[in-house]
Amino acid sequence: MAGLTLDTQDGVLRSMTDAPPTHYIVKIQSFSLLTKNTIEKYESADFEAGGYKWKLVLYPNGNQNKIATEHISFYLAMADTSSLRSGWEVYAVVRLFLLDQNQDSYLILQDAMGKERRFHQLKLEWGFDQFIPIKAFNDAGNGYLVNDTCVFGAEVFVSKERGIGNGECLSMIKDPISSKHVWKIENFSNLHSECYDSEVFFAGDQKWKIFVYPKGKRHGIGSHLSLYLALADPTTLPAGSKIFAEFTLRILDQVKARHIAGKATYWFSASTPETGWARFVSFTYFYQSSNNCLVWDTCKVEAEVTVHGNSNSL
Repeated sequence: MAGLTLDTQDGVLRSMTDAPPTHYIVKIQSFSLLTKNTIEKYESADFEAGGYKWKLVLYPNGNQNKIATEHISFYLAMADTSSLRSGWEVYAVVRLFLLDQNQDSYLILQDAMGKERRFHQLKLEWGFDQFIPIKAFNDAGNGYLVNDTCVFGAEVFVSKERGIGNGECLSMIKDPISSKHVWKIENFSNLHSECYDSEVFFAGDQKWKIFVYPKGKRHGIGSHLSLYLALADPTTLPAGSKIFAEFTLRILDQVKARHIAGKATYWFSASTPETGWARFVSFTYFYQSSNNCLVWDTCKVEAEVTVHGNSNSL
């Protein structure tokens, strides 16, 4: 009965074969307990085919994200792509199997034209939202579910791999959370080094620092205090990653709350890890006692940071 064609519809070829799947099978015992225990999705262990790692993904009650009601959904997915070069694409002919235990043969679903399926970073799986109706699957006369046991499988024939060049993915954050950090700098008049940095603080899952230049930086040297916000450890960012943040730096008026503030947005990255103001506040204003920037030789600097999004290489 090998290779007996059943029908072709909706671009899907359904056929039967006596030969088991070449690459992987999943035998599931007590199948009904998947639903009873509200297991919406089952993923197999990884297996290798064509030099790549794959896994099978099964939805016993249908993939609700695809509105696949009253059907079992069944897919092949790439399991590990971390070693593949940027912009990778893998082309493969995919055949998904279901054992008819009454006839000891397999139902096969595949693309009707034998078309290669394209897998890439944004499309890691391919298969059938409506692999088989649940009613037909549960009918013991069809042989797919016998004694609450079933067998699924897959064949994957990789034809080629190619690169499509570089790319990136921008992810914006809905309802981002703003984080504040206050840095208390004591004995300010005794700061003689060019630059000082705050302790590390967190905002938007990133580590940050405040940098102050008591004598000024760049065009602020000798006349202004300079203030900057920076990623605390930019070398940990993946290549090509960027972080979009809105931030406010303040020197606090410790008596009347008439704070000095600078607000900006910026794309932070490993190559551009900091930004700020070389002329944040003049020495004349900062050291004027009535402005309360220095109280008992102590200055308080506040950073308020909101991460709105990030961009990563594909």
